[in-house]
Amino acid sequence: MSVLVAMSGGVDSSVAAALLMEQGLRCAGATLRLTHNDPAFDDTVRERTCCSLSDVEDARSVCARLGIAFYVLNFTEQFNQTVVRRFAEGYLRGETPNPCIDCNRFVKFHAIAARADLMGHAQIASGHYAQSGLDPVGGRYYLKKGVDLSKDQSYVLYCLPQDILKRTLFPLGALTKAQVREIAQSRGFLNAGKHDSQDICFVPDGDYAGFLERYTGIALREGDFLNPDGVCIGKHRGFARYTIGQRKGLGLSLKSPGYVCGIDAKKNTVTVGGETQLLSRDLTARELNFVGVAAIKSPLRCKAKIRYRHSEQSCVAEQIDTDVLRVRFDEPQRAITAGQDVVLYDDDYVLGGGIIT
Repeated sequence: MSVLVAMSGGVDSSVAAALLMEQGLRCAGATLRLTHNDPAFDDTVRERTCCSLSDVEDARSVCARLGIAFYVLNFTEQFNQTVVRRFAEGYLRGETPNPCIDCNRFVKFHAIAARADLMGHAQIASGHYAQSGLDPVGGRYYLKKGVDLSKDQSYVLYCLPQDILKRTLFPLGALTKAQVREIAQSRGFLNAGKHDSQDICFVPDGDYAGFLERYTGIALREGDFLNPDGVCIGKHRGFARYTIGQRKGLGLSLKSPGYVCGIDAKKNTVTVGGETQLLSRDLTARELNFVGVAAIKSPLRCKAKIRYRHSEQSCVAEQIDTDVLRVRFDEPQRAITAGQDVVLYDDDYVLGGGIIT
């Protein structure tokens, strides 16, 4: 069996390819070119993101060491239309999107799978820390947390449909990050000690507001900061510069700590309140994808995460329409944010999820 491995240039995908080869599989590596590298950003800034030119060269070096073919696949236009544009439109609606999940949802896995078909590869593989397989009872392909819970990436993969899970291998699911680095060092990979990417690839300097103004051509306008009673307490520098739960950088002189607890894009207002205004037990979500179940036919006791670094919390999930999920938590949760993703879990197994509205 042959496998096309998604190669990011990092240590994880490099070790994934090496392990698959040691299992006797025929492999080739492929890096997706998703953005045009901006020369305005220096190497220090670009190194914090994925998909840089140096990442491509690192992936090429590893494939050469493994003796396998390496390809660079250009998907910049598709990435722009389905990820970057959605990111900008979401922020302009007052949301806080997760473009890395959208990349998995719309581009990365589908692009690799499509090229694998053209090249005659039956399977694809990724260096994500997650586990998958076929449930012989339910007949569905499952997605499960990686063994290294500190690196588990099942949250960002909940959006993968059954046809993608069916053919995707996750060789690192049963390993820890420390073990992966040891394997890379033992094989002499130049990226054995390479840091993990952190920032969004198309906003390498972390200045989301500046990116939005450049990308959309729309200048962010000053507006009112409001208290929970709707009284103006100051001026903000454009609602897209803020996100729910934010405390720092507000520029307000308040008697007690203030947090962003509401954004109204149409009125160009940002509401600031205390910690209690951030708490909520309920959310709804759209653009649903189910993994462990085909649908939720009746209210379901489970756990849910509302952001990547959030620990799962007990809740009841109910599918109230074809593409509408309602989640009610047992305990109030802090800073439930529109545009982020809610993911449902049954123990270590992903049930599904959607985008919080």
